[in-house]
This record gives sequence, structure tokens and C-alpha cells, in this order.
Amino acid sequence: MNALQQRPERADPAPMPPARVVIAKPGLDGHDRGAKVIARALRDAGFEVIYTGLHQTPEQIVATVIAEDAPLLGLSVLSGAHLTIVERVVKLLDQEDAGDVRVLVGGIIPVGDIPTLEAMGVDAVFTPGSGIGRIVEAAHRLTTSHSDTLEPAC
Repeated sequence: MNALQQRPERADPAPMPPARVVIAKPGLDGHDRGAKVIARALRDAGFEVIYTGLHQTPEQIVATVIAEDAPLLGLSVLSGAHLTIVERVVKLLDQEDAGDVRVLVGGIIPVGDIPTLEAMGVDAVFTPGSGIGRIVEAAHRLTTSHSDTLEPAC
């Protein structure tokens, strides 16, 4: 009788596939060491990372995000054009019905520009000296729950 009442053991659920993240270097900025370090850290943390390479236009970046079906986009901007570039990328994401893509921005970002970026829809901003662990943690939070909100990183 006990054998009939025992529940069969459940098989472990299939592991979740790794979240995809696109790391992009927009504009004429030719310095990508930081972007490559972050891409590697995210990869080591279990993300599937698509690195676009240097000199990407907002249109190319958004096309890659859509083609790769990535829920997270990381933009690395050192050129000072972050406000213009981010505004264009966010607008294109909305136009392409991809407004739910979460956006991280890192680089040489004046602290005074962070509220403007957040108002555009950026989920987190990381300035020089931000710990890699904080960036990875933010990526995990943003890809596990779209309803979570992050405190400003800086």
C-alpha cells in the first residue's frame, strides 16, 4: 500500500538557457578594452554575450539586439556622445517594438547626466571604477525580472 501512495520523484527542471546580452561600442570611440572586460565577466557569469565590435551605429546596434533576441543591451561610451547615442538607441528600440529591452550604459559619464539617461529609459549607469561584480549583479537582476527596478549605480 505504501508503494502506491508514494509520489514519483520529480525530475529536475531543465536549466534555464543563459540570458543573452549584446555589448555594443557605438560611435567613433575606438577604445574597447572595458567593453571586452565586461563581456568576458558576463560570459563567465553564465550569460551568452554578443559583442558587436567597434564603431557601431544605433541602427546596427538595435538590429543586432532584435536579431539576437537579447533582453539586455550594454552600451560602452567613452566619447562623450552618450546622451545623443542613448536617446537614438532607445527611440529605435521603441520603434522596433523592442522597448522592453533593458539597457545598461557604462563609460565616461558625468554624474550630472545620469538622471537624464535614466529618464530616457536606461536601467543602470556605470562610471569608471564601478565594480565588475555590481555590473554582473545588475545584469542578473535585469534579466531575471523585468519588473525589478535598480537603484542608481552611481
